[in-house]
Amino acid sequence: MGGTVCWLLAQGHEVVLCDLTNGEPTPVGTPERRAAEASEAARLLGVNRRITLDLPNRSLEHTLEARRLVAEVIRDVRPDALFVPYWIDAHPDHVAAAALAAAARFWAKLTRTDMRGEPHYPRRVYHFFSDHYSLHIEPAFIVDISAYFETKMASVRAYASQFSDARGNAWILDEIHAYCRYFGRLISRPYGEPFACREEIGVVRWDGLI
Repeated sequence: MGGTVCWLLAQGHEVVLCDLTNGEPTPVGTPERRAAEASEAARLLGVNRRITLDLPNRSLEHTLEARRLVAEVIRDVRPDALFVPYWIDAHPDHVAAAALAAAARFWAKLTRTDMRGEPHYPRRVYHFFSDHYSLHIEPAFIVDISAYFETKMASVRAYASQFSDARGNAWILDEIHAYCRYFGRLISRPYGEPFACREEIGVVRWDGLI
């Protein structure tokens, strides 16, 4: 959803990224290199703040401790909306992240608690899609990212340890291009990024629709 990050920033919104894990033990790269690549990707997108919680990669679970950590981030950052992985995914960490976000959103508004920060409740939780499953998805909306697509791809390429000919997975960059082209075509734009939402979404400006 890098294109949508740029789109939000261009409208004057603040974007904060929160990594639940540091990716260890990913087969390639070190935690230090991946952190440097993540910082560079954020810089390219224009994001000034990135948080890493260091929860366990590959074994992320929706525990009360993890829920508390995420809820405290929400109370600290006080976001208007959360963007998290789609709730259907082959990767267990992504499924856990979606469940964690939904529960932490609720916990973050609690008043009788010893959690850090003041109560806060994000208005919406939106879900971006992964390609671990070949799903025929039906998004709630698609963001026109045409003006920001090249920046999005530059941020993806910043993760050089993860996408390369040496790893034999550079083709993923072509898949991202095709994916964004497809969803852009559905809204008659060059490139788009789709999102799901469990709740209904209201409209206040007719001229905002495309």
